[in-house]
Amino acid sequence: MGTYAGELIICILIILSVSTIYGINKLLKSLVENGSNVTLESITKEYSWIVRLCMNSLGYATILLPGYLVYKYVCCSKYLQRSGKGFIHRVVYTCMIGHGEKGILDSPSFVGINNAQHSLRTFRQDALLLVYCFSGLQFSYLTWGYLQEKIMTQEYVDTDGNKSRYRDSQFLVFVNRILAFLMSGLYLLIQRQPRHTTPLYKYTFCSLSNILSSWCQYEALMYVSFPTQVLAKACKIIPVMIMGKIVSRSKYEYYEYVTAVLISIGMTFFMLDSSENKAGGATTVSGVVLLGGYMMLDSFTSNWQNALFTEYSVTSVQMMCGVNMFSCLLTAMSLFQQSSFANSLAFMVKYPAFITDCLLISVCSATGQLYIFYTISNFGAVTFVIIMTIRQGLAILLSCLIYQHKITILGVFGVLLVFGSVFLRIYCSHRTRAIRKLKIQTASINT
Repeated sequence: MGTYAGELIICILIILSVSTIYGINKLLKSLVENGSNVTLESITKEYSWIVRLCMNSLGYATILLPGYLVYKYVCCSKYLQRSGKGFIHRVVYTCMIGHGEKGILDSPSFVGINNAQHSLRTFRQDALLLVYCFSGLQFSYLTWGYLQEKIMTQEYVDTDGNKSRYRDSQFLVFVNRILAFLMSGLYLLIQRQPRHTTPLYKYTFCSLSNILSSWCQYEALMYVSFPTQVLAKACKIIPVMIMGKIVSRSKYEYYEYVTAVLISIGMTFFMLDSSENKAGGATTVSGVVLLGGYMMLDSFTSNWQNALFTEYSVTSVQMMCGVNMFSCLLTAMSLFQQSSFANSLAFMVKYPAFITDCLLISVCSATGQLYIFYTISNFGAVTFVIIMTIRQGLAILLSCLIYQHKITILGVFGVLLVFGSVFLRIYCSHRTRAIRKLKIQTASINT
C-alpha cells in the first residue's frame, strides 16, 4: 500500500478538486439560466461579458486547481525523489521536471540560446525570401483581421432569411488554437528537434494569459470599432514595458519612454475621435477595459515566453505546440462545461457560412504563427516588427474601406502619430545597437 500511497493521494486530490469546481460551475450556470431575475438578459448588455468571463474562468479552474494542488503536494512530499515507474509517476515527472535536469527540484542555471544556422544566400535570394515572408504575413493576418471583424460584428443569414450574430468568443479561440496545435505537433513529428527540457506546467501561465487575451480581443469588437482595436495593438509597447519590469526586471532606454508617451498621446486622439461614434459611456468603458485586459495579458504572454526561451533550450515550434496544447485543453473544458460546443454546432448547422469563416480564420491564425517564427529566424525581430506595423496600418485602411468606419482629421493625426512613434522606436533601437557594437569593436582594437 505504501508504494501506491502517493498515486492514491494525487488521484484523490484531482477527483475532489474537479468535482468541487464542476459543481460550482453547474450551480452558477443554473442560477444564471433559471434563477429568478438572474439571467444574462437582465444584466445590462454592456456588462454581460463579466458573467461570461466568470463562467470561462471556472472552466479553466477545473484543470488549473487540480494541477496546483498536485504541484504543492509534489513539492511538500518529495514524491518525485521516490522511485516510481507507474503511469502517474511518469506523467507528473514530465509535467513538473520535463526531460532535462531542470525543474522544481533544481534551480535553473542553464541559459539556452537557439542559434539558427542559415546557409549563405545571395542578395536576390534574400530579397525574394523577404518578399515571401512579407506577403505571407500580410495575407494571413489581413484575412484573419477581416474575418475576425466579420464574425463578431456582422449578422449571418439562414435560408429562411433569419438573421443572427455569433457571440461565443471562446469557441473562436478554441478553433484557432486546435489547428495551430495540430500543425505544430505534425511539424515536430516530421522535423527532428533538440531535446525538449521545459517542464510542461510552465506553459500553463502563458497559455492562460494567451487565451484570455484572445478572448478579450474578440469581446472588445462588440464595444469598439476594429480600427480602434488595431491601433490599441500598436500601443502594446507600453504594457510590454510594464510587464518587462515586473516579470524580467528589464531596463529601458530614454527613447523607449519618449516613444511610449507619444504612442499614448496618439491613441488618446484616436479614442477621442472614435468615441463620438459609439452610443453610451458604458459601452466605451467596457471596450476600454477589454482592450486594456487584452494588452496587459498579451504583454505578459510575450514576456513569459521570452523568459522560457532564455531559461530553457526550447525551439519556437516546441513553444507553439506546448502553449497551444494547454490552450486547447483549457478552452475545451470550459466549452464542455457550458455546453457551448452544442450551441456552436447548432449555429453552424443553421448558418453554413459560419463554418467557412471558422475554417478560414483558424487556417490564417495557424499559418500566421508559422510565418512569424520563420520571419524572425531568417531576418530578426526588427524586420518582423516593421512588417507587422505595416500590417496594422493596412488593416485599419482595409476595415475602413469594407465596413465604412469614419475617421476625422483628429483620428488620422492620432494614427500617424502612433505608427510614426513605432517606426521611430525601431530606428532608435537599431541605431543604439549599432553604436554599442562600434564602441565594443573600438575598445577591442585599442586593447
